[in-house]
Amino acid sequence: MYGVSGPGDLEPGGTNTVAAPSQYAELARHLSAIGVLRRGLARSLPVECPSGPAAVLALLGRHGELRMSGLAELLGVDASVSSRHVAHVVDRGWVERAPDPQDGRSRILRLTPGGRDMLTELHRRTTELFARRLHDWTDDEVGELIGMLARLRDSFGVCRALPHDGPES
Repeated sequence: MYGVSGPGDLEPGGTNTVAAPSQYAELARHLSAIGVLRRGLARSLPVECPSGPAAVLALLGRHGELRMSGLAELLGVDASVSSRHVAHVVDRGWVERAPDPQDGRSRILRLTPGGRDMLTELHRRTTELFARRLHDWTDDEVGELIGMLARLRDSFGVCRALPHDGPES
């Protein structure tokens, strides 16, 4: 109907082509619960660095220098939200804004030494939390979860760019 096979439709090898609707409902329930987990993770962050600014530091740590537009795209938020987060980290001296040599109207964001220190503290706290909570998981199980979450994220692409994901025609 929408360009995909239905549950029970079999590929030539006898494998299902899509999951059953009940599995998608169960997945939605678990993803909702992940929101609770994320809020718990946010509570482990330093009070002076809530989750939005922490995400800015993490992205700058991972990608290096970024323009505001690139940061907003990576965060999956609009410019006003990313501007608030950037103002927070700039006010604390964790990030600096520098002129973009290729476009004088733009600014490049980069971590300062203080920002790298805060990022190190954020990594320490999140690593300790995961180590405590997942102490009975094997390396293979953690790796499997990482792989599946990455695949799920890739399946959705950049969600901010999608206005409304209704049925495809």
